[in-house]
Amino acid sequence: MSDLDLDELRSELAEFAQPEKTGGRSAREERIIAGFEEIQRFVDEHGHAPHHGEDKDIFERLYAVRLDRLRALEECRALLAPLDRQGLLTGGEAIAAPAEDMDEDELLAELEGAAGVRDITELRHVRSSVEKRAAEEIANREKCEDFDAFKPLLDQARSELKSGARSTCVIDNSENSLEDIKKGAFFIVGGQLAYVAGESEAFTTEYQRSDRRLRVVYDNATESNVLARSFQKSLYRDPAARRLSDLGIGPLFSSESEDGDLASGTIYVLRSKSDLPLVAANREILHKIGVTGNDVARRIANAKLDPTFLLADVEVVATYTLYNINRTKLENLIHRIFDPARLDIEIKDRFGNPVLPREWFLVPRFVVDDAVERIRDGSITDYVYDPRSARLVRHEGQAS
Repeated sequence: MSDLDLDELRSELAEFAQPEKTGGRSAREERIIAGFEEIQRFVDEHGHAPHHGEDKDIFERLYAVRLDRLRALEECRALLAPLDRQGLLTGGEAIAAPAEDMDEDELLAELEGAAGVRDITELRHVRSSVEKRAAEEIANREKCEDFDAFKPLLDQARSELKSGARSTCVIDNSENSLEDIKKGAFFIVGGQLAYVAGESEAFTTEYQRSDRRLRVVYDNATESNVLARSFQKSLYRDPAARRLSDLGIGPLFSSESEDGDLASGTIYVLRSKSDLPLVAANREILHKIGVTGNDVARRIANAKLDPTFLLADVEVVATYTLYNINRTKLENLIHRIFDPARLDIEIKDRFGNPVLPREWFLVPRFVVDDAVERIRDGSITDYVYDPRSARLVRHEGQAS
């Protein structure tokens, strides 16, 4: 060894240590492209860029955040520019609200899942080595070669979520939640819809805990082979993570909460201050009726910028707080009851695109009070609104 030229040895070692260059894209770049292609598919389907707003579908809101970040990051723009057939990166159609309005943890979770780029999503968080190792394990996804076999299942679950056939459930931060992570279950984590496509037999870890290995397929055509407990931890860390309820599960009302599926909610009744002739002529009986789990004041803060609020300020006519309810099913039920009196109106948003607001009804306030009372006593499912008599009637047409 003493006769060996150290400089020569150092040179050889340095050359050996150089990473092999490849002509293909990195896994990180593939994930960024996959996330952008999801946004493009959304635009193809709906004819507009995704928007922010609590009244928007959860996936549209996540796509809106993702697009904001891709526009803001120069390296992402450079990578995606050749693929941007819709002009989304150069502005295209502006989005209604800035990403800065979103909770920082929520944004971080979205970016980790969507772009898979850890160095551009560190925001102002300083995470522990344990958190980083767990996040890396979850984010270590590969291309799902047989994604076509799972895409119909993911699309169906998404459709069922929109229709109210499924609801989203808060993740139970306990050992019991591990039982929900099973083959056939759907989750929203890191801004992605995830499907547990397979699981191994249970085994005992070196720490004498039961665990399983899962095959999890995501709606951006990637998959991961991950331990059930590691996946469980990723759900805990993501404040926006949700489990999709099973079909047929989750009653409208219950005396007890079941796995976070039931929660409190506020029915709100709003009156528009719009000067549109149709609105002005029916102002006293025209109401926007919805259900929210958030503060109503926050919900209406930007009403005059939101076409679903008729691009005008609103006043709160009434609010009713209920407990142990499934908010999504309740709102769908209320809208079904008052559907015969739904306002048929089309307005243009700030970008000239036509919008059909769907939560405005020509219903007197006292009928809304009656409906809420019937919601509380559980009899509401037997009734529908009759516009001719301006009251609730039984489905068979008998007087209530």
